[in-house]
Amino acid sequence: MRKPRDFDADLKALEDKARKLKNRKVQQLGELVVATGADALSVDELAGALIVLAETKDAGKREAWAKRGAAFFQSRSRRTASASDRDAGGASAQSGDAQPASGGAGAA
Repeated sequence: MRKPRDFDADLKALEDKARKLKNRKVQQLGELVVATGADALSVDELAGALIVLAETKDAGKREAWAKRGAAFFQSRSRRTASASDRDAGGASAQSGDAQPASGGAGAA
């Protein structure tokens, strides 16, 4: 007979992993607020803008916002890559994949 599985330990490990993922998400959202310059807004302004964004159902607006966000991350990764190229004496450090500078995929 096989050893019984310790479901309590498995559940605890999953809860720990979920907590770490939530903490990372919150940290990345904060980094995104700072990177976009939205930290210059008051808390009320930022909350109001986010509420409007979350309530918007217009697919055209949402697509335009998504394109602008993608362009923001692409421009940041190009700046980061060009700075790395200068530091490396001009050697190409770009792999061809455009990764967000914050390490996240659009604040997941």
